[in-house]
Amino acid sequence: MVVGLLRLELFIPGSNSLKEKRHIVKSIIGKVEGKYNVSISEVDNHDLWQRVTIGIAHVSETGEQTKKVLDHIDRFVESLDKAIISEREFTLFVPEK
Repeated sequence: MVVGLLRLELFIPGSNSLKEKRHIVKSIIGKVEGKYNVSISEVDNHDLWQRVTIGIAHVSETGEQTKKVLDHIDRFVESLDKAIISEREFTLFVPEK
């Protein structure tokens, strides 16, 4: 079993309030959840209007499989044109047997 984590820091240039930001973030999270079988949540920068950090977790049998899914999600979020990815961090965890 392998657990992959992807942390995306997003810049939302079209956001002028927390209400607008939350609407955009909910849209991104909903689209990712609808397309991929992952756990996703806003994890940081809650009170900033134009920045958000999203955490995404995926579990599979191999690291290759997990990396592939998280790479697809990264490109998918970018293709939505709702936010600019300013930082990415990918981590794999392989529990000891």
